[in-house]
Formats: sequence, C-alpha cells, structure tokens
Amino acid sequence: MERTMTTEEFEVIKRLKWACRRGMLELDVLLEPFVERHFLGLSPAQQQAFERLLKEDDPDLFAWFMGHAPCPDPELADMVALILERNQP
Repeated sequence: MERTMTTEEFEVIKRLKWACRRGMLELDVLLEPFVERHFLGLSPAQQQAFERLLKEDDPDLFAWFMGHAPCPDPELADMVALILERNQP
C-alpha cells in the first residue's frame, strides 16, 4: 500500500520537479521521473547529494550521464550512477 505524501513532502517534490526541467530533454527524462519515483526513499545524505547535483551545469550533467566524462565529485558520481540504475527499464 502506497502512503500519502505529507504537504511538506509534496512541496519538496514539486520544487525539485521544477528544478529538473533543464535545457536538455535527455536530462529531463532522467531527472524528473527519478524525483517522482525515488527521491523520498533516499537517505538524507542522498537527498542532499541529489539537490547538489541539480545545481551543476547542464553540459556537465549531460557528459556525466552519457558517460562522456567522469564526474569529479565522488558523491555526485554515486548519485549519477544511482539515477542511471533506477531509470533502467
């Protein structure tokens, strides 16, 4: 049985979904579904890492998610890997 989000959780998800709207469709289709499906189940440290990830520039995010360049921050690199893993069909 799925639990209902609190008002505070709903507002956090709403804010994050807005922040996930990037300039690249490839990033939008990775980030927004991840927020909807997985964000509330993350540990507080992972949630903070995700929010830090959203502050990065789109070209860097694209390179990290597409495997064109390694993410220099180990915590963010772990978050990129988690997002890719959780978005597998």
